[in-house]
Amino acid sequence: MSLRLILSLISLPAVIASTSLALAQTKGSVDLKPLPPLANPNDPAIGAKELFGRKVLPTKSSVRVVGFYAKGCIAGAEALPINGPTWQVMRLSRNRNWAHPQLVELLERLSVKASKNAGWPGILVGDMSQPRGGPMITGHASHQVGLDADIWLTPMPNRQLSRNEREEMSAVMMVRHDRLDIDPTTWTPTHLPVIRAAALEPSVERIFVNAAIKKALCREAKGDRSWLSKVRPMYGHDYHFHVRIKCPVGSTECEAQPPPVESEGCSAGDLAYWFSDAVLHPKPPPIPPKPKPPMTLAEMPAACRQVLTAP
Repeated sequence: MSLRLILSLISLPAVIASTSLALAQTKGSVDLKPLPPLANPNDPAIGAKELFGRKVLPTKSSVRVVGFYAKGCIAGAEALPINGPTWQVMRLSRNRNWAHPQLVELLERLSVKASKNAGWPGILVGDMSQPRGGPMITGHASHQVGLDADIWLTPMPNRQLSRNEREEMSAVMMVRHDRLDIDPTTWTPTHLPVIRAAALEPSVERIFVNAAIKKALCREAKGDRSWLSKVRPMYGHDYHFHVRIKCPVGSTECEAQPPPVESEGCSAGDLAYWFSDAVLHPKPPPIPPKPKPPMTLAEMPAACRQVLTAP
């Protein structure tokens, strides 16, 4: 079923949730074929995702973050190596293991902490950004400026996965069937220290998880709980957690978001919306929403045109 048809049938919260879940589990291919060339790449009506999605390499320039997490691009992106002592990159066919060097360093550091603090062999890294950032042909609205990364809630196996396994393997569902809490058969005491380690990183701005996972973290966290303020409920995110770092120092073209409130976000009032019937069981709107046209290059920061066309 196409996203266009889904949008015509169900409400926005459900669209976000189903799209996120579908992308997290969508299998890739080891026999990937390149996207066909655009008939008229200069057509101003072409979606920016079609342009950025066809760039397979980053610019050769210095690092430059342009715009907001959901409307921007990155020059000089660095690739997270697909194999490390305590990490492996998944869904290699997507070519989305690119990011700002600070995020690459953070993921490598966090993978070591997952190994030491939680006893995981390492972490499985999902989508980061495209080689030049920008909107993606499938999936995320964010992940556009090289400052976002998805980390699977499935520990890395204690062996190197094959290319086929990285495309076919599914992450493990952490949320109970009724969506009201975590699944105790899959959620373990090792998950909290991995998420906490990410939240304690000074450069981390937000961590997005399913509301049921937020509830579990609120219930299980001991001692210093200040890090919980960075962990925010978000549609989807049943299989992975989403790490977002701040605009790097000196990135004057990067558009920051307001810092999270200091509250833990663990009260019944904080979580009530996410467990309301309207969110858990959304009803189709009386009038199906008209699908929004894709964002064009003209709607993005002007500097992203330079990033797109640079060598």
